[in-house]
Amino acid sequence: MEEEKKQETRRSKRCPSCIEDKCNHECYVTYITGLYSCQWEGKLEKQSGRRFCCCSLVEQLFYPFLVIAFCVSVVLLFVWIETSNEYHGFDWVVYLLTGYWYFWSILLLSLFGILVVYTSLLLILGFLLIREGYELYLFWCHKILVMLVILICTFFLSILCIYWKDRWLTFGLSLKVFAPHVHLTMITVVVLLSWPVAYYLVHLEQEARFRRDQSKRHRIKRIKICPRLTKLRAAQVAIGLPFFLILLFLFVVPWGFYSPCVENENKLGPKPALFGHRGAPMLAPENTMMSFEKAVENDAFGLETDVFLSIDEVPFLMHDHNLRRTTNIREVKPNESYTATSFFYWKFLSTLNAGEWFVDSWKKPFYNMKPLSEADKEKAESQKIPKLSDYLDIARKTNKYVIFDLNGPPPKHPLRSTYVRRVVDVILKSKIEQHLVYWLPGFDRDYVRWKAPNFQHVGRLDPVAELKKENISIINVDYKRLFHNGLSDYKAANFIINLYIVNEPWVFSLAWCSKINSVTTDNIVLLRQINYPYYSMTPKSYVLLWIFLDCISAVFIFTIFYFHW
Repeated sequence: MEEEKKQETRRSKRCPSCIEDKCNHECYVTYITGLYSCQWEGKLEKQSGRRFCCCSLVEQLFYPFLVIAFCVSVVLLFVWIETSNEYHGFDWVVYLLTGYWYFWSILLLSLFGILVVYTSLLLILGFLLIREGYELYLFWCHKILVMLVILICTFFLSILCIYWKDRWLTFGLSLKVFAPHVHLTMITVVVLLSWPVAYYLVHLEQEARFRRDQSKRHRIKRIKICPRLTKLRAAQVAIGLPFFLILLFLFVVPWGFYSPCVENENKLGPKPALFGHRGAPMLAPENTMMSFEKAVENDAFGLETDVFLSIDEVPFLMHDHNLRRTTNIREVKPNESYTATSFFYWKFLSTLNAGEWFVDSWKKPFYNMKPLSEADKEKAESQKIPKLSDYLDIARKTNKYVIFDLNGPPPKHPLRSTYVRRVVDVILKSKIEQHLVYWLPGFDRDYVRWKAPNFQHVGRLDPVAELKKENISIINVDYKRLFHNGLSDYKAANFIINLYIVNEPWVFSLAWCSKINSVTTDNIVLLRQINYPYYSMTPKSYVLLWIFLDCISAVFIFTIFYFHW
């Protein structure tokens, strides 16, 4: 009697905790069911313990669309993240189309991130429901949104393929840089995926054993059971074989050796020199004297700019073909805000403000700019459009190299055919040392060689033989096109190479590991602080990490399958 009382007492003590655990589990199931199926009041039907399919035929047909939505959204997000070096250029192109400046690139990044999070949550919720033994039923609203995700991602990927193919070149280069890290990360991801794969394969194996036992007991039903066993085995092969092939591929193939950043330290070239793109446009209004002063303060090797000529033959600095974005022309002469830059007189141009836009939070050119000090704000607000002679003067005083894009005047301009000669005259009058001038314009180059024999002539991405014929040993090229078209040919011919526009550390690291001589950058503050290439490792370190991770992964996967089996 006493023992029976003790047992009843123990049960009464255990009961509240059992009830609490059951309530917590029911709340958990209700929560994931509600999120997935929007059924908060009643539960989904629980499938039988030996059922092969976890959902209806409609759900089976739709589930691949959910997987496709997840895959294309991940691809789109990864491509967009890896092309972060091009965000400013993308925002500028959208500005040209819309006339409104905004960080469209960051807006799209947020959108693509939301799409990935949404589709991945649906996949996780579906797996949790299967694990709990419930049939899948995706709410119709989710199905519409999933199809919308596929359409959105397909639309943007099509836009990239048709109108912005350079994005794919950037994506390919990023894979080169991150190859060893992607390889090691993929091994880790596949190892983590081995748990749900093992769980499902074991579930199928238990189902097959159960069917086999049934066929032994009921020989009459063996004919009906055999096709089910075949389906179960086919499902095991369809899931298990690709998984193990991918795992074997990751274990065996050394992706990292395709990266130029897997290199011994003694073979690493010197750090590329830095040209300030329009000065230091993250610290001051672009193409202003303040911007060039900031670039000099940050140890720029050279200064890059863009040159136009006014209607009265004065060369001045401006990037855009009109004055809307970087001056107050809309306040002074709103009807002429779309007029070509070269059709204004210098007397008027010199009165325009070229810095107020920079301190406006809605017009700042880069999303990751640091806040300006009060002194810098005041100085920026007072900036004017500088003449070419002002730019050459600061370069001469600080002994910096200069390189610029010279924009030819439009038709009916008085210097339409002689603008190069006018600019050369201004350069020679500035008394800057000729070897400091990187001469980029290709028009009237013979005259330039005769008038200024010590200018260093710079070419574009032309064939090596053609550049040699013109006696050019320096090239200024887009980094994407150079790596795509063949860097080795230009390196073998001993060309001095300058890349533009390099803003992200991974692109700068790629240039460094590839022994590039110099880069043109907006982000001079960040790049000057890099003392060693990011994502770089020696071949020995990579191999050791690879083998170590392979061994750990193999043990981990074996343990998971052994535990479940």
